[in-house]
Amino acid sequence: MSIDLSKGQRIDLTKTNPGLTKIIVGLGWDTNRYNGGGDFDLDASAFLLHEDGKAKSAADFVFYNNLKAYDGAVVHTGDNRTGEGDGDDEQILIDFAKVPAAISRIGITVTIHDAQQRSQNFGQVSHAFVRVVNEANQNEILRYDLGEDFSIETAVVFCEFYRHGSDWKFQAVGSGFSGGLAALVTNYGLS
Repeated sequence: MSIDLSKGQRIDLTKTNPGLTKIIVGLGWDTNRYNGGGDFDLDASAFLLHEDGKAKSAADFVFYNNLKAYDGAVVHTGDNRTGEGDGDDEQILIDFAKVPAAISRIGITVTIHDAQQRSQNFGQVSHAFVRVVNEANQNEILRYDLGEDFSIETAVVFCEFYRHGSDWKFQAVGSGFSGGLAALVTNYGLS
């Protein structure tokens, strides 16, 4: 049975799900078509963060132009440019057993591609969610519906996975940024 989380809530993933090593992080959203009428291209990304909360190089950044990190520890399954249809719009696969010991957090974000040029923001996005699925049995473990209206933000940190000893935990973040992907990249220590 899936657990619904609220902003700021944390949950123990691997301790409460013994044997869990591979997960699917499914991200989804709908757009309000009446706002401008243009297509929305939302992009999921993963930032692999060291103890200081920063990524050290482009190898720590998984997105539509760099689909894989650390020999498959984190894999982006590909860019969905329209968000059409039900279910997950984009997915990121994480194999906790392959994540290097130096990585203490994995930030999962979504940005709006060309948001400024298209006059788009997360205020025009609805039903945004992140869900975590056990890859082995396809059971949904948890779900976090953003639910908040972001008015000017063009990038959102949906959630973070973080190490606690030998276990991995999940935190529902829901933190918005203006400045799109560039703002997130700077936030996480890359240029």
